[in-house]
Amino acid sequence: MSLLGYLWYNKTNLDKWSTILKKTYRVKSDKDFQMIFSRGKNVANRKFVIYYLEKEQKHFRVGISVSKKLGNAVVRNAIKRKIRHVLLSQKTALQDYDFVVIARKGVEELDYQALEKNLIHVLKIAGLI
Repeated sequence: MSLLGYLWYNKTNLDKWSTILKKTYRVKSDKDFQMIFSRGKNVANRKFVIYYLEKEQKHFRVGISVSKKLGNAVVRNAIKRKIRHVLLSQKTALQDYDFVVIARKGVEELDYQALEKNLIHVLKIAGLI
């Protein structure tokens, strides 16, 4: 493998792995989602709604929900990637809660910096940061 190929391979792998939430950090089951919705508290701003529930665990867990009304799969997945990236950048500051982030209409039009600002704002309102 050439030096250029090696550098490209390592850069893309680092970027890929730096934006992945491990399975232990995810809320996946319907049962967990329903428990957070029914027993948890919620806060919102114009772009996001967050439902959160305090749990006894070593770290936070997050579920991300983006409605089909916000666009096709490419758009929805891009929104989810941006949300995950913001959460990973705030990983050390986040409290040990289970929470669900719901994207509202208008999020699809935001660039990364605006999305980050709005998401951090609502996380601070919830007391998760």
